[in-house]
Amino acid sequence: MNLDFKRKLPVPQQIKTRYPVTEELAKIKAQRDAEVQAIFKGESDKFMLIIGPCSADSKESVLDYIGRLKDIEAEVQDKILIMPRIYTNKPRTTGDGYKGMLHQPDPDKTPDMLEGIIAIRDLHMSALKDYGFTCADEMLYPDNYRYLSYILGYVAVGARSVENQQHRLTASGIDVPVGMKNPTGGDLSVMMNSITAAQHSHTFIYRGWEVTSAGNPLAHAIMRGYIDYAGKCVSNYHYEDLQNLYNLYAQTNLVNPAAIIDCNHANSGKKYLEQIRIAKDVVYSCNHNKDIRKMVKGLMIESYIEDGAQKIGEHCYGKSITDPCLGWEKSKELIYKIADTLE
Repeated sequence: MNLDFKRKLPVPQQIKTRYPVTEELAKIKAQRDAEVQAIFKGESDKFMLIIGPCSADSKESVLDYIGRLKDIEAEVQDKILIMPRIYTNKPRTTGDGYKGMLHQPDPDKTPDMLEGIIAIRDLHMSALKDYGFTCADEMLYPDNYRYLSYILGYVAVGARSVENQQHRLTASGIDVPVGMKNPTGGDLSVMMNSITAAQHSHTFIYRGWEVTSAGNPLAHAIMRGYIDYAGKCVSNYHYEDLQNLYNLYAQTNLVNPAAIIDCNHANSGKKYLEQIRIAKDVVYSCNHNKDIRKMVKGLMIESYIEDGAQKIGEHCYGKSITDPCLGWEKSKELIYKIADTLE
């Protein structure tokens, strides 16, 4: 193989020893996990908002953003459970571009995977310790999941990864909800097969071990839109799309049928301001149809301190360096609107 082996990285247990989950933090996580589990099992009618930057690029600005979410949590917590996004590794369509904090804890410097592993655990730990939030992250690399296990509150498997066997098998051994996105081509059967695989028990190789998973009953769908044969974005958040997903679930033996609606990506055509309209549209569908309300557990919204996006090196505080995000003032107004209108 034409690879340059730079250094042996620490195993997850070494990183966990350096950044341990204390008994107090474990209690906070257990309480959060129980609340989230109740939503996905239909025991709670709270609506979940998975909200935050497209990619975590700076500990300071990400925690500033999370602090703002904490400030309004008490005002909406009777209807909404806030799950901050701390996405620390980013899939790149061509392989080029910023791959996230795991690769580059400082976007202006060269990749450093050791510092990246430390940085992402430290950031998730800070959200838990300082703000009482377990957060969502994308499982881009299944082998790296254990660096963040016992911290995360929600895991997403992206549109490019959802058909991958290792992602599906690893998801089957995770003890928090795992959302399986529809693939970029939009084939919902791929997504449904992925959910089925994640809900089942499997024996497979993981980090050099033969392991057996228990199956994840909280694996579910994420509708994010898709790209058609002509390269055009096609949305799948509309009332008819949600009815169709409900009917697809009805044809299976899957437990806890659930969906999260991604308001950005192909659903918005990456026009970040459209997230406001899309979120309101989904809430309307939930209010109009009790079956859809029962299935749709919440929304994903890409949001940061400043509107839009910037290029690496511009150094605009709290502005995304990947996909454009909804700024804080618009996000706050949207959170209040959802809480006010959701029945």
